[in-house]
Amino acid sequence: MKKTLDFKPKFLSAIKHYDKKTFMSDLMAGIIVGIVALPLAIAFGIASGVSPEKGIITAIVAGLAISLFGGSKVQIGGPTGAFIIIVYGIIQQYGMQGLTVATLMAGVFLILLGVLRLGTIIKYIPYPIVVGFTSGIAVTIFSTQVKDLLGMTMDSVPSDFIEKWVAYIYNIGNIDCWSALVGIVSVLIIAVWPMMARKLHLSPLRSLPGSLVAIIIMTVVALLLKQYAGITTIETIGDRFSISSQLPGAVVPELSWEVIKGLVGPAVTIAVLGAIESLLSATVADGVIGDHHNSNTELIGQGIANIASPIFGGIPATGAIARTMTNINNGGRTPIAGIIHAVVLLLIFLFLMPLAQYIPMACLAGVLVVVAYGMSGWRSFLAMARRNPKSDVTVLLLTFFLTIIFDLTVAIEFGLICACLLFMRRMAETTEVHAVLNEIDLNEDADMQAGNLEHLTIPEGVEVYEINGPYFFGAGTRFEDIMARYGRRPKVRIIRMRKVPFIDSTGLHNLENMCRMSQKEGVTVVLSGVNPKVDAVLKRNNFQQLLGEENICNHIDLALTRASEIVGSEK
Repeated sequence: MKKTLDFKPKFLSAIKHYDKKTFMSDLMAGIIVGIVALPLAIAFGIASGVSPEKGIITAIVAGLAISLFGGSKVQIGGPTGAFIIIVYGIIQQYGMQGLTVATLMAGVFLILLGVLRLGTIIKYIPYPIVVGFTSGIAVTIFSTQVKDLLGMTMDSVPSDFIEKWVAYIYNIGNIDCWSALVGIVSVLIIAVWPMMARKLHLSPLRSLPGSLVAIIIMTVVALLLKQYAGITTIETIGDRFSISSQLPGAVVPELSWEVIKGLVGPAVTIAVLGAIESLLSATVADGVIGDHHNSNTELIGQGIANIASPIFGGIPATGAIARTMTNINNGGRTPIAGIIHAVVLLLIFLFLMPLAQYIPMACLAGVLVVVAYGMSGWRSFLAMARRNPKSDVTVLLLTFFLTIIFDLTVAIEFGLICACLLFMRRMAETTEVHAVLNEIDLNEDADMQAGNLEHLTIPEGVEVYEINGPYFFGAGTRFEDIMARYGRRPKVRIIRMRKVPFIDSTGLHNLENMCRMSQKEGVTVVLSGVNPKVDAVLKRNNFQQLLGEENICNHIDLALTRASEIVGSEK
């Protein structure tokens, strides 16, 4: 049957039965999540190496596209902490033009993943790899914010993780106490705000995020210190960036084959990271609202968002778990809430953006330190390191340290290769090969026709081997090792395949080699209990001609009878 394109945006199904009550819930949720997204968009933009307005533009354009074309009812999209390191690295190496091209390519890759129906496969990337690079990203984000958090005076911050911390230690005497105080107090406000709002019964203010409260308070404090105490050492956004509230026009960058080839690696990293994070966010949201997202549509929506965002000057975007949960907790139930969130950000951008110049850099660093702590998942990391098999722990630690010491591109490439190798190893381990000695137990045996017999005796000069599981890579080698262990040359070798659900080309190659080697040694191979699917594959590969049709039997008793005939004729 021909497969059709799996693209069914949730927005289209949501508006069919939309009513005023649902709209009011979505309106409130959209306004709140828009306010929550504001400080994060600014912080993520600056931390990624771009101007603050580019972070907000990303949240507006990508957030709107994800809500319109995505496969989740409640997904909120925009810039996220996971992209900070990769975006910063691309800008340092390729410039803003390179980031634009890489993001566009990533958008195309995401659309291809959705069109090829690979949405469900992305979710099978091993959990240790996801935890490893997520924790690594968190540590890296924290390390990039130390300078601004403490107001250090430094000529430049090295990009290398170890060199960065050496530079921090070397410049420990250059800390600005006022900036450090602003940064640390910001972290404390964010941490204690939810508890304070509950204890003080501040119901109208409960929905305000701690990050926004910290930014408002510390911006006012910094202005008062500058105005009345003459404290001018607290650096603000306006000291480092020129703020613009004008919407940029759509610009498509010039593309060349050389540029595209050089940016394939970063683009794949953006696409894979965006796919993992967005589908993880959608899955978490499903568990809360009792819905099922369409993973392929979600990937196509994410792809459209990452094509639209750079055209308007934005950076990569994906589904954001924290903002999605804020949307759900405040009543959002359809993509309309995500659209309203984008509109709220647009209004703030147009009318209030100039005020962002007064926000202290130390305060934004404090926001990102809290984000990094939330991303770290240190409890899951420690639990996995203590309880999981050594192979999983090794993958976890390698991915973690590769993310920190090298970069996210290397970690993701390693993670994908490691995922494939782990899958191959564990699939190979599911196949068992063993020799059956003397007698065959017929209890609960499906491929026999021996009446009331409880066992069958194996005739002299006959060896019986049983394969339990798929016959593919690894199984053939194990089979050869088992045969070599016995070191004797029988007259007939029976291979029971009743528990072989399928055989691949590697298994076919190994099986054919074993049959030909056995024939050269004067050993007849008899296959027993071959299921219809495997039998069809053997027929297409001419095993009837290789072994003889009489040597491919449906049941073990028939195979033993055939073996007895062969042994008897050779006496």
